Order: sequence, then C-alpha cells, then structure tokens
Amino acid sequence: MSWLFTYPDTYEIGLPNQGLQILAEIVTEHPDAVAERAYAPWIDLEAELRAHGLPLFSVEGHRPAAMFDLIGFNLSAELTYTNLVNLIDLAGIPVRAAERSEQHPLVCIGGHCTYNPEPVADFVDLVVLGDGEEVVSEITDVVLEWKASGRGDRREVLLALARVPGVYVPAAYEVSYDGPRLRSIEPIWPGVPAVVEKRTIADLGAWPYPKNQLVPLTEVVHDRLNVEVFRGCTRGCRFCQAGMITRPVRERPAEQVRTMVAEGLRRTGYDEVALTSLSTADFSNITDIVGELAGNRPPADGSGDLCGPVSVSLPSLRVDAFGVGIAAELQKGRRSGLTFAPEAGTWRMRQVINKLIRDEDLYGAVDSAYSQGWRRVKLYFLTGLPTETDVDTLGIAELAANCIEVGRQHQRSPGVTVSVGGFVPKPFTPFQWFGQNTAVELQRKISLLRDAFRDVKGAQMKWHDPSATQIEGLLSRGDRRLGPVIESVWRRGGTFQEWSEHFRLDLWADAMAEHGLSMDDYVHRHRTEDEVLPWSHLSAGLHHDFLWQDWRDALAEVGLPDCRWTPCYDCGACTGYGIEHVVASATPPAGGSQGTGQGLSWTPDSRPVPVELGVGARGRRSS
Repeated sequence: MSWLFTYPDTYEIGLPNQGLQILAEIVTEHPDAVAERAYAPWIDLEAELRAHGLPLFSVEGHRPAAMFDLIGFNLSAELTYTNLVNLIDLAGIPVRAAERSEQHPLVCIGGHCTYNPEPVADFVDLVVLGDGEEVVSEITDVVLEWKASGRGDRREVLLALARVPGVYVPAAYEVSYDGPRLRSIEPIWPGVPAVVEKRTIADLGAWPYPKNQLVPLTEVVHDRLNVEVFRGCTRGCRFCQAGMITRPVRERPAEQVRTMVAEGLRRTGYDEVALTSLSTADFSNITDIVGELAGNRPPADGSGDLCGPVSVSLPSLRVDAFGVGIAAELQKGRRSGLTFAPEAGTWRMRQVINKLIRDEDLYGAVDSAYSQGWRRVKLYFLTGLPTETDVDTLGIAELAANCIEVGRQHQRSPGVTVSVGGFVPKPFTPFQWFGQNTAVELQRKISLLRDAFRDVKGAQMKWHDPSATQIEGLLSRGDRRLGPVIESVWRRGGTFQEWSEHFRLDLWADAMAEHGLSMDDYVHRHRTEDEVLPWSHLSAGLHHDFLWQDWRDALAEVGLPDCRWTPCYDCGACTGYGIEHVVASATPPAGGSQGTGQGLSWTPDSRPVPVELGVGARGRRSS
C-alpha cells in the first residue's frame, strides 16, 4: 500500500512540516507500505507540467501521484483550499470525490483545518481528526485488506474507513438546510458514528518521531532541527484553536528530548535547534535543557557535553513564562530572534481572551531580553477581538512604546517589531459563535494603529491584509455550500491565495455572488447557542456547554487560570479520553511568573489557591 503525503504549498514552505515527516516515517516502518512526498509546484513549474501533459509527482521517486493508493494532504491554513483542488486535478484525478472510481487514489486530509472540513467535503474521500500517529497505520491496514480482496466497490473501503475511530467520511453523512442555516448533519451509511471523535495519543514519549528529520535540498523556512517537546496546551486562550483541540498536555520525557536533539544534530549537521510546542517555556525544566543545548553545563545524566554550543530557538514564548533564567541561558549561545505574543493591547482585553498576562509581565520579559544583549524583540497582536474598543487597539502602540523605554535602560537603540493580525473565529473555541469584524472595520483599526506608531521611535509595524482575513473567516466556519465557491475560484486561476501577491478578493466575491451566498451570513453574524454548526457532528473532546460558558465568561471579562494547576474545569478533554495531563513537574515551570496576574497565589506545597480572578463568577461545575 502506498501513501503520497502532500503539502498544498511550495517545497520551501512544506518541507519543515513535522506532521508529514512523522507520518511518512511511521508508514515506511510498516512491512507492507511505502510513503513518498509531494508539494505544490510554483506557478511557472505548474505551467510547464500542464504544457507537457505531466502530472503531479513524488519527490523521492518522481512517481505520478495517480499511481499511489492514497494521497494525504496536511491542511494547516484555510487559504490553501484552492491549492488542494489544484493538486488533485494536477494528479489527473477528478476533483469531486463523487466522480472517482475504485481505480483512483483515495484523497485524505488531516491537520488543524480539518476540524471543520465541510468547505472541502466535496473534494475529499476521508478526513482524519486529531493525532495521526496511530490511525495512519489503521488506515493502511484497511486499504491493504481492500486491495487484497481485489479492489471492490469504492464505497466498501470508504465504509470500512468510516468505522475507524477518528476517521470521517463526508459521503457517509447527509446535510440538510433551513434557508441560510443548517438543519442537520446525519449519517446515512450503516454503522458509522453520529459524532466522529478525534484521535489522541496518550504517551508522546512512545512516538519519538521524526527519528530521521529531512535535510532540505534548498533553502526553506525554519531551516533547522525541530524537536517537539510537548503537545497540547491548557492556558485556555479563547481565540486559540490549537490550544483547545490538542488538549490534554502531553510532555515528552526530558531524556528523550536530549536524545532526539543530540542524534538529530549529529545526523543533519544543523547547528540550530527549535524546541517546538504551543508554549515551549512551559515545558518542565526548560531552563536546564536550554542551558545544556547552549553548551553551558553538562547534561543532568553526567554524560558530558550534549552536542556543543548550538543556537536555540523557542517559538511561541509566553511572556509570563520567560524570565532572566531562560534569557541568560539563551544568550550564552548564538542569539536567535525572540517573539512574544501579548495578543491584545490592554489588560481588559486580555481578560476577555483569557491571555492572562499583565503589562508588567510583558515589561519584565522584554527587560530580561534586553538585559541579556538582545537589541530587538518582536511582539504579536490580534485586532478585531470580541468587545474590542479603540482604546484596546491603541493600547498596542502604547505597549510597544513602553517596551522601547524598557529597552533603553540596557541598549542605546532598542527596537520592537509589532505584527498585527486580524482575528478569525475558529471552530471548537469559545469564540466560534462570534461575528467576525468586517474587512472595512479591520482596515480602520489598522489605520488607527499606523497613525499611532508614527510617534513611536524605534518601533516597526507590520499587518495582515484584512481582505485575506475575511476569506480565511469565510472558509474557517463555512459549510458544504462553499465547495462550489472554492472550485469556481480555482477554475478562475485563484491558487496560492495565502501568498499576498496572488490573493484575489474579487474572485471570492464573484464566486459567492455566483452561487447566491452571503459573506455577511457566513462571516460577520453572531451564532446562537442552539444553532447547528457545520462541525456539530465532529468532536474535539470539548463539551458544548464548557465552550458556551467560556464564551459567556469572555463577555463578562472573566479570566480563568491554567487548569493544570487549578481544579478541573470539566472541559471534557481529559475525562472524555481517559488521559490526564502528562507533565514532568508537579509545579509550574521555573523561571516564569506563572502566578502573576493569573488569579493564583502559591502555597509552600505548590498547590494553587484561587483568589479573586475568575472564581465565583463562572458558576463552576463539579467534575
């Protein structure tokens, strides 16, 4: 059985994707399976392929995509949907799943976008929800059995796949509508579940992949060794889909991290390593591990120098988890960039989104950075958040100005780069019911900030195109009626829509009008509690009432502390799968200000004691 793992963007963007590398390694270890990879050819190469009648082909063996049994796509950004359709067509396969026969490859999608796969349901045969390490082998075995039986009717294998936990087959479900709203999404094939649950691996340490990280053939983004240190997040940021859908937290054992780093650096020749997760500074004993990687102290096991000094990158740094300890260890190696994500410009707004970091947390983090020799930090913010006012928006410029003043205590010309993105509500978050800001309103807020930043010397501001944000929002919460819209945009040349130089708002507006659909209805209106959502038949393990209560808490400006250190909020992620949070330490990671501004005070035995913030206002359920 053969897989073609495909990333719907260029090689330079897709090669570092850890998910595809992990799945390809696992499949390759199967005694009766093989895996190769493919990426989206850039526009000039695609033109040559089509001019010469050549199909999409694999990187390793240059085999035509249609020769594989299953083509698996990683969907991590909604604006790649037209590339998905384009690659299916370039492979020589009918773009609509209903038009394929048993001789065509099965088309599978996975990744964070597939928690609402309905906009692309017409084009795919199966969808994988959640972690793929276990289920990829189960899918392989089902397809092997189908091939051994002589490849019967295509529906036979799809029915078998639909019964695999975590696998959703869109053809097995019927959608009915009530005017512009959804009425129901019901299974129509026998034996398929009414609700498809995500897959969750309990022990990340049992899956030390990729064991053999690929070294690119040319320069790529994130051109370094990447080692995932933990999966999941319980910080509870209400805007963050990744933090919600990947619960519970599962840390990789520290010794395994050390081994994967040492072996990876030896194999690849890299001298830079990124310790990846949703909030790497929360990893237990992160300060010690960073110190070892930077070559500043021997490993805890006494085995001598781990790998010599290397540049260490910590993506997704929490402001309130970054202290002098981590900064001191990082600065002893070669400095890489530091990016912090306060997300909102005021404390009120950060309570709404549950990003519970005080202004002083941010200033403390940048002070640690500047004091250890960094001259520039990057800050990431969102605009267009629920209940946001102009005061909240302008708070972004005020924070940036204050960070520069902090930096002047240590540097002659400190710099701050501020990146501002438009907020897009995502499925399975408390904000899934929120009506997204219009592109006009987002542009107004960007203009407001641009004017404010003219008076902030040393600060640079970058922002995301509000029009592209609007289309991302359209696809994020859309239903199956968007399939023809996506196909129309693709047929009119709308590929690589995530690239600013190729994005075409007019194509999307024309396609929506052509199919009689309203942008306002899909993007800008608030949803109701009892409304059937396009993903209501799928489950990320989170209780509906938990998400709705968290949405109400947001509107009430009530923040909730990290549930690893507080009584359970009964979100469903742990109890539903029988998996507890797997962390190496019973206390919050050292070096950060975990209790600061988060409604917690710490007792000598490190048990959290609730104080004012968020307790009593929620009407807490027992668990």
